[in-house]
Amino acid sequence: MISDIQSEIIKLKKEKGVTIFAHTYQSHDIIEIADVVGDSFFLSKKAKEDKNPIAVVCGVHFMAETVKMLSPEKTVILANETAGCPMAEQFTAEEILKFKAENNNPTVVSYINTTAEIKAVSDIAVTSGSALKICKNAKTDNILFIPDCNLGNYIKENIPEKKVTLIDGGCPVHSAITEEEAIKAKELHPDALFLVHPECKPCVVKHADYVGSTAGIMEYARNSDKKEFIIGTENSVVEHLQFECPDKKFYPLSKNLICIDMRATTLNDVLNAVKGEGGKEITLSDEISEKAVHCINEMLRLENIQ
Repeated sequence: MISDIQSEIIKLKKEKGVTIFAHTYQSHDIIEIADVVGDSFFLSKKAKEDKNPIAVVCGVHFMAETVKMLSPEKTVILANETAGCPMAEQFTAEEILKFKAENNNPTVVSYINTTAEIKAVSDIAVTSGSALKICKNAKTDNILFIPDCNLGNYIKENIPEKKVTLIDGGCPVHSAITEEEAIKAKELHPDALFLVHPECKPCVVKHADYVGSTAGIMEYARNSDKKEFIIGTENSVVEHLQFECPDKKFYPLSKNLICIDMRATTLNDVLNAVKGEGGKEITLSDEISEKAVHCINEMLRLENIQ
């Protein structure tokens, strides 16, 4: 039974000094046994503060890489070794350096949803929640924003005084959602507020009552006096909010908002990773790690500017 596997994981992680970090898009049976749950960069920050020597990451590859970057002394295990991210992996470092050299050397601002190698050639990293503020605070008028062109377009529209260049790319799950689906969801649930992730297309985002990161969407829904919400991000968030706020109603924007990479990790994967019998240990060269951490440190500096 699920509860038996969960009990064994809880027992073993205490014995072995393991902390389990789960992204919000994981299934609820994993969320229940995780020590830390949240967006990708939040997990990395919490891992750095954590005292246990082993971090098991329930998410995708770039998230485990970022945990390793900020906590190089830890053993970092990705619970399911096949869990990647098409958005994070769509460009190579060589392609970005070539584009930069051919286009007047813009400041490279990379979404945290990128590989360590991309971060290593980036000047500044951002999260979906901090991207707009950081791009405003950056002392540059020439920005190459990668890899998500929908999030990049959202930033571009809000800082027209800066030149923001985009390369065609993004999250295949969020960007597949159509304006027709947004309109239909609002017609089906006329009393519901529409909360959407900026990785969705502009034609979808323009219908939203709130635009923000996964964490921002969940916080908004928890704190709102309203009772009904259309959730415009991965459908696991609908389920988590239904558990957290049983007095409210949550509806998926689309049945297609499912990330197969996030759903690849199973409870048994987590058990095997905690046992030391499964998953993938993350290793990074010192050179890549040091270069990649630079853009994260610059993000933190710019985030603190008022």
